[in-house]
Amino acid sequence: MLDALTVAIGVAALALAAWCGFAAWRDQPTKDWHFIGMAVVTVLVLAQLVVGLVQLARGHEPEQGRVLFVCYLLGAFATIPAAAMLSLSERTKWGSVTVAAGAVVLAVLEVRLYDIWGNAGA
Repeated sequence: MLDALTVAIGVAALALAAWCGFAAWRDQPTKDWHFIGMAVVTVLVLAQLVVGLVQLARGHEPEQGRVLFVCYLLGAFATIPAAAMLSLSERTKWGSVTVAAGAVVLAVLEVRLYDIWGNAGA
């Protein structure tokens, strides 16, 4: 897969987690700027989804299986939008905590995606 994109998503997700965590620490809900950050991270994950599916279509095989890889790609793609929806329903600091937690989950999913892909695509 594309290692640079996976690292970029992990770093962006951790930055989003820190940003929303800071907002929660200050007792603030998610604001428009946070949603712009979530959109940027989601676009990066969408690019990863497309690249991953193209790699599979070209015949590259993940080390740990195609189905597991696609499930993790789809889960990674759904993580931030799900956290965003939950934060909209909770307009307190806990909405910011939800997004921060979702971003940390995304960073962990990126590490797992890298592990699932292995060196098969290199």
